[in-house]
Amino acid sequence: MSWELDDDGLMSPKILIIEDDERIRTSMALALEDEGYEVVGAADGEHALEIFGLGLVTHPFDLAIIDIMLPGINGFECCHELRRQSDLPIIMVTARTDTHDVVAGLEAGADDYVTKPFEPKELAARIRALLRRAHTTSSTTSNLSFGELEIQLEAGVVRLAGNELHLTRTEFLLLCELATNPNKVLSREQLLERIWSYDYFGDGRLVDVHIRRLRTKVELDPGNPRHIITVRGLGYKLAP
Repeated sequence: MSWELDDDGLMSPKILIIEDDERIRTSMALALEDEGYEVVGAADGEHALEIFGLGLVTHPFDLAIIDIMLPGINGFECCHELRRQSDLPIIMVTARTDTHDVVAGLEAGADDYVTKPFEPKELAARIRALLRRAHTTSSTTSNLSFGELEIQLEAGVVRLAGNELHLTRTEFLLLCELATNPNKVLSREQLLERIWSYDYFGDGRLVDVHIRRLRTKVELDPGNPRHIITVRGLGYKLAP
C-alpha cells in the first residue's frame, strides 16, 4: 500500500466511500477527513469501480466502505468485484441488522460491517483496526504443514496439495491464528479479539462466515473438513 504524506509529513490512508445518499456520503467524508484520511466518494458501483481502477494505476486505495443498497450494481456485486481485483480491507454498510444482508456482505468478501445509523467514531475505530491489521506482518519465519496444507507465515503463502491458494488478508490471519495454536479450541470471542482487534459485542457471524469461506479454499472436501474443525458450543480448532 502506498500512502501519501500530508502537510505534517505523516502518511494519509486513502479511502473510497461508495454511498448513493449524498448527505450521508458527505458527512462520512468530512468525519474521516477530520481523522486525517484522504477520501474519495462515489454515488454508485459503476463509478466506484472506474475510480478504483484508476487508483490502481496512480495512488491505490487503502480501504473501501460500501453501502449495500446502491443503484445499478448493488453493494454485494461491487464488493465482489473489488475483492476480485484487490485485497484491500472492505467495510460493508447496511441499514438493517438482517442476518441475510450481513452474511451476504461477508460472503461477497467484506472484512467487516457497520449498521446505520452509526457514530463516526465507531466507523473510525473500525477503519483504524483494519488498516493496522493490514500493515501487520508475521514476526516468525516458521512454515507450518498440516498434511497437504502448507502455510508460509512470513511469505503470506498458503498451498493445498502443492497449489498456491488466494486468501484475503482476513482469511490468512484467521488461518494463521488457528495454525499457530494446533488442536487448541479458540472461541469466537477470542478470534474476534485477535483477528478484528476490537470488542465486537459478541457478534460471531464475522467468524462463522470467514471460517466457512476459508474451508472452501483450504479443505479438499469443505463439506467434510479435515483441518478446520467446529467444536460445538466452544469454537474452532485446526487439526493436523
